[in-house]
Amino acid sequence: MALTDPIADYLTRIRNAQQANHRIVEIPSSKMKRSITEILYDQGYILKYKFEDTDNGQGVIKIALKYDKFTKLPTIQKLGRISKPGLRKFVPVSEIPRIINGLGIAIMSTSKGVMTGKQAVKNNVGGELLCFVY
Repeated sequence: MALTDPIADYLTRIRNAQQANHRIVEIPSSKMKRSITEILYDQGYILKYKFEDTDNGQGVIKIALKYDKFTKLPTIQKLGRISKPGLRKFVPVSEIPRIINGLGIAIMSTSKGVMTGKQAVKNNVGGELLCFVY
């Protein structure tokens, strides 16, 4: 089955794994998904990740999900897609949204690579809003 929106699939797999209280989720790899995974790790939303190669050459990303020690709730409360294949959402630097007053992050694809909204503002680049996390 060909995926029309691999990033939405990526987000859904993480959401579903958290719903089922899984420790680890495996996702087919791509450059874009690897970048998003690294951002989630840098921002402290996931415990760790590993990129593994497979026979078909695509590879998989193994993500260790992070839960609160006491409440056992997942660190990622909400994960949502902004720009969809049917409706791309591009924004200039001046319109990059702040997710819950800066507590969450917007992940963007810019001409300088995939980065958070805050990094995009710092680098003064606009781009495509991929998704948000908090």
